[in-house]
Amino acid sequence: MATKKEAKQARRSKRRSHIVKGDRVRVISGNHRDLEGNVTRVMPDEGRVVVEGVNLRKKHQKPSQQNPDGGIVTMEMPVDISNVMLIDPTSGEASRVRIRVESDGTKERIAVKSGNPIPRP
Repeated sequence: MATKKEAKQARRSKRRSHIVKGDRVRVISGNHRDLEGNVTRVMPDEGRVVVEGVNLRKKHQKPSQQNPDGGIVTMEMPVDISNVMLIDPTSGEASRVRIRVESDGTKERIAVKSGNPIPRP
């Protein structure tokens, strides 16, 4: 019997995302709503992304060989992928994304609001 956490993890792992590393996104819900930033890391198995300058947390680190002074370090923590939306580079607005398959078989991301293609970073 799976625990609630394992069941949630299984649901998330089935999600397919249009967001890739380097995309410009806007947070659409939560404490960091309306903040924008570039995606620095995508974790598809967990259904989460790390966005530059969003969801900052402070971590207290003991002195080590890499960091001999130790101290308080600010880190970017992941945000659920459902809480971010891609930004259309031409209009600058957050938009849902549609995939268009070209005649030669290549896939292209299209912003639903404007109909403009969103290039891969």
